[in-house]
Amino acid sequence: MKENEAKIEDLIRKAENGDCKAQCDLGDCYYNGEGVEQDYNEAVKWYKKASEQDYAPAQFALTGCYYYGNGVEQDYKKVFYWNKKAAKQGYAPAQSNLGACYYQGDGVKQNYKKAAKWYKKAAKQNYAAAQSNLGDCYYYGRGIKQDYKEAAKWYRKAAEQDYAIAQKLLGDCYYYGEGVEQDYKEAVKWYEKAVEQDCVYAQFALADCYYYGDGVEQDYKKVVYWNKKAAEQDYAPAQSNLGACYYYGKGVEQDYKETVKWYKKAVEQDYVYAQSNLGDCYYYGRGVEQNYKEAVKWYRKSAEQDYAYAQLILGNCYLLGAGVSQDNKKAKMWYKKAKENGVEFDKKLLENMKEAFKP
Repeated sequence: MKENEAKIEDLIRKAENGDCKAQCDLGDCYYNGEGVEQDYNEAVKWYKKASEQDYAPAQFALTGCYYYGNGVEQDYKKVFYWNKKAAKQGYAPAQSNLGACYYQGDGVKQNYKKAAKWYKKAAKQNYAAAQSNLGDCYYYGRGIKQDYKEAAKWYRKAAEQDYAIAQKLLGDCYYYGEGVEQDYKEAVKWYEKAVEQDCVYAQFALADCYYYGDGVEQDYKKVVYWNKKAAEQDYAPAQSNLGACYYYGKGVEQDYKETVKWYKKAVEQDYVYAQSNLGDCYYYGRGVEQNYKEAVKWYRKSAEQDYAYAQLILGNCYLLGAGVSQDNKKAKMWYKKAKENGVEFDKKLLENMKEAFKP
């Protein structure tokens, strides 16, 4: 305790004497509540003093305050301003974040070319976040010519530094054979590295591997395990898939109430597949009281997001007058939308659907 107090007293003395590094370090102490009571306002005060002396780490720290609105009013233009100040001094974290400002259009007009330019500067300094972000630029062809091999190269550089999202993205490259030879086992290897850091996207991807038996032995219990891990982090696709596990009783005892519980969590995030699936629960009265109007409500929400299955089912609802007034024109309209989104129609399909959804 006395040692910490002495350290803080020494920092304060140096900071008050104009030592910019001490000012920044003292700002960190106040920001994180280390050795002193957490105080964002005091943190900002010391970051600003160091920033005025052109100290790049303090300028970068100040961007975080403006980004999250800690100790100051949230202001993306000032995030951009201070990142640029630090980036021009060659400070890699700020170069990476400046790239992100351009990529997202935060505080400045969106510009993918400038985003790629600043990511490259930071990536060349072996800054993992920038390497991963540069990989995204190559992957999607944003600000730079699309090149899956280059994307995989930069994802790998970041992944080898234990940067979790890059590990997941490199896993994706192996899973889909983009920029590298397709290799499910290698995909699983990188997903497993990422889940060690609780990466929600990797947890979801690993669940899919266990579902399809890609790179691992098919195991529905592990599908449930990894989907639940991701679902508990509020990841809507995993919540929806976990609901489906309970619906079909795969890897877990069938439980429609649990199904509805997880579908409802996913629809709170406007997740299109969960909306349609929740519609099914209401239509058939599984886990909830049967309610055709409520079913139609969720089918419509999903259909309006261009989900072909929901458009097809909504067409059936109008054709049969289930939960809505019977309307052949609206049925035809939704069937047409479903067809435009890839549903192949034939008389047998329509008859089967009409029979299955007959109220």
